[in-house]
Amino acid sequence: MKNDTFLRALARQPTAYTPVWLMRQAGRYLPEYKATRARAGSFLGLAKTPELCAQVALQPIERFDLDAAIVFSDILTIPDAMGLGLSFGEGEGPRFERPLRDEASIRALSVPDPTVELRYVLDAVRVTREALADRVPLIGFSGSPFTLACYMIEGGGSDDWRNVKALLHSRPELLHRVLEVNARAVSDYLNAQIDAGAQAVMLFDTWGGTLAYNDYEPFSLAYSKKVLGAVSRVPRILFTKGGNPWLAQMMASGADAIGLDWTSDPRHARKLAGGRVALQGNLDPAALFGPPERVREAARRVIDAFGRAPGHVFNLGHGVLQGTPIDSVAALVDEVRTYSRTRA
Repeated sequence: MKNDTFLRALARQPTAYTPVWLMRQAGRYLPEYKATRARAGSFLGLAKTPELCAQVALQPIERFDLDAAIVFSDILTIPDAMGLGLSFGEGEGPRFERPLRDEASIRALSVPDPTVELRYVLDAVRVTREALADRVPLIGFSGSPFTLACYMIEGGGSDDWRNVKALLHSRPELLHRVLEVNARAVSDYLNAQIDAGAQAVMLFDTWGGTLAYNDYEPFSLAYSKKVLGAVSRVPRILFTKGGNPWLAQMMASGADAIGLDWTSDPRHARKLAGGRVALQGNLDPAALFGPPERVREAARRVIDAFGRAPGHVFNLGHGVLQGTPIDSVAALVDEVRTYSRTRA
């Protein structure tokens, strides 16, 4: 491995500088991504063509001095493989043709075989890993069992996830049934990505933070822990957007690293972690809309807040936003690399 700084940081080993990668680092803010997606004809057409996925995953690596690549895919591949009928309307979010709205559909839910129904993702991992030629590590990922359940039950995105929460409060045993199947599916999927060449994996619990305080552990974290317990051959990162109230519980989940969103205080998180887990984060993605000199200042503040101890991977608190200026991303990556070297 030519650059294993990211993996060493996840292992809480000393590094010469703070490694950096960005959630959604391959995406709509890059003109080369837009061109590749246009050639594919649609987002799903792109996501289901391994060679194009590899091209997209490498685009930010070619442009910026990043320390990890992430396989190009979508978190909703699993429910699509379960037969829920995923589609993306032009300019719209994801939609499922057959959401889980009754007991019969929930009882019929089954775990897909990732080597069959999700072969295209595994092929994308293999092709991307080969194309990287060990320049930097490759991250595999999945949505968390709860986040997948949100889309599967709601049928798409939502401002309040009312169908999910209605099921939680009226028929919690049915929600647990969905979550149990999802946990097994996610475990199989991540292990298959590791078999295909992923060198670290990340669990995106995008909507766990929308739960009531007492509901997060039984309905989200408990099932993320099942996945983490079943996936153990590579470093595992757990990220809950809005997860700040449960940082201590997340740190006891078995994950090797915890992703922090921008509402978390890195100093507090460092103290809670006590050197037991690595931390990833946590610049507000909107900060990248400032001019490059302000982006550099913001990067320095985040690095200073995390301190000098090993075990920090610089990232945003969530994904790169559409329309983010490329110059700001370049300034961020350069400042993280250069400034953190002075503090190593």
